[in-house]
Amino acid sequence: MSSAEKTDKREHILVTAEELFAVKGFDGTSVRDIANQAGVNLAMISYYFGSKENLLKELIEFRFRSSVEALEERSNDQLQSPWEKIEWIIDFYVDRIVNNRRFHSIMSQEYNTDRSQDIKELITNIKMQNLERVKKIIADGQQLGVFRQIDVEMTLATLMGTITQVINTKNLYCALLRIDKTDEEGYRSQINQRLKIHLRSLFHAHLIGK
Repeated sequence: MSSAEKTDKREHILVTAEELFAVKGFDGTSVRDIANQAGVNLAMISYYFGSKENLLKELIEFRFRSSVEALEERSNDQLQSPWEKIEWIIDFYVDRIVNNRRFHSIMSQEYNTDRSQDIKELITNIKMQNLERVKKIIADGQQLGVFRQIDVEMTLATLMGTITQVINTKNLYCALLRIDKTDEEGYRSQINQRLKIHLRSLFHAHLIGK
């Protein structure tokens, strides 16, 4: 098996595990479930990941890898204004969380369990890296006199909390916004657009005040 084939197989197993973890929970999903769903044997999962917990760790790193790189590149971009960067960050987080709702559901489950401190620390450390880059963008805007002095940490909580609340309580917001909950594509499209418009307006008023 070539290196590319091995990578494809690993990713296929990770995506399959993600689907099962989101529906059945980590504890409710067995390695055999993952193997059967992915169409591979148990030995292959053991070879690639060693254990179910290590598989979850690799899934977290796999999903977060691109966000770490993207946010680092954006925070160091000298051509965009601080507000343009904030607009990009809002769009970035809305797109990632709305389009990867299953993964973020798993993250919420992991934060609310006492099963693995290692998993919690991994998630916390990666999220801290990302949020520190957003804090830097806000701080740069404040130094330039573009942004007001605000509670940065609570501002980040507003961004992440708003998106997460809407996504984690899909049925409630489908009812509230009169969206057909059985139309997944329509739901994502409407929620995506409304969240971006709302958060851009909210953050413009909060950071710039005009």
